[in-house]
Amino acid sequence: MSFSSEVREEVEKRSFTFTSKHSKISKENGSGYQKEFLRINFIYFGSIADPERFYHMEFVYDTREEAEGIQSLIASFGITPGIVERKGRYVVYIKDSEAISDMLNLLGAYDSLMKFENIRILKGMREDVQRKVNCETANLQKTVSAAVRQTQDIQYIEAHMGLGNLPESLREVASLRLGNPQATLRELAEAMVPPMGKSGVNHRLRKLSLIAEELRRKEQIKDQTSEENK
Repeated sequence: MSFSSEVREEVEKRSFTFTSKHSKISKENGSGYQKEFLRINFIYFGSIADPERFYHMEFVYDTREEAEGIQSLIASFGITPGIVERKGRYVVYIKDSEAISDMLNLLGAYDSLMKFENIRILKGMREDVQRKVNCETANLQKTVSAAVRQTQDIQYIEAHMGLGNLPESLREVASLRLGNPQATLRELAEAMVPPMGKSGVNHRLRKLSLIAEELRRKEQIKDQTSEENK
């Protein structure tokens, strides 16, 4: 049985004063009658999506007047539904999970509400874990990309200038990076003698990148000059 059918079945078990889906309700009726009218409308015109897939509740009517009437009634309980025309009919819809939870409470579908909330909590936990995994993956990718770029710069310096021509402070960092291409900044900082902060290691690696950039620029100018002299 679908979740929508479960909700409808639960709502149908309640006792009703209204006997027809065409029953009318005036603004003078109390909230109890308004909730009952809302339940009648859900039974005949409403549906709710499986919350495992997505959050969506709707009421479908033949006329805009009917749709705006139920929209107004729902709004009186502090919930703001939208209206859209679909294939010549008018759909009053709610997509916010908190609002749908409130609607299930208004409908008196308390068992379905409990099931909905359990699913919502589990989905929230899964989404939170996925966000953390995505964040950690993105950070790891940044770390790997930076390490690869730094290693390439240092290898270029080694090939075109020699690490022995670097200042001692830069030479130490360069050797550590070449020997530990997958190490994080923290790991490189802790391996320094004496150990230093991440910002200090990062500053030296930036200097090495600037040196490599300057060497590449000079090499490019040299190649261009050589090509022009041919």
